[in-house]
Amino acid sequence: MTSQASLNDILTSNPYESHPSLTPLEAAVLWEYAKLAQNVRMVTQKARLLNEEPDRVMLAKLRVLEKKMGLVLTLFKASVWGVINEQPEPSMQNQSYSDSGDATIRH
Repeated sequence: MTSQASLNDILTSNPYESHPSLTPLEAAVLWEYAKLAQNVRMVTQKARLLNEEPDRVMLAKLRVLEKKMGLVLTLFKASVWGVINEQPEPSMQNQSYSDSGDATIRH
């Protein structure tokens, strides 16, 4: 809790302002660097949080897509099965073939 209070203090008040060996310009520059460093720490912390925790919205969308792909696969298998069943059996093709019109000379 004290670290959060000190972090907010660095953003609102210049701790280098009353330092005896710094000019006002140097104190202002150091304060800007301190604020920048604090902002970089906060961005790093938020990036870590985002990286560690999976995106719940993305997971929900991927689950819906997974269900749809399962349905597409099932429909694809059913249509392939239908095409295979529509084809005549090879043994029936041989029965309907007659070579009466064949004029090939055989020895």
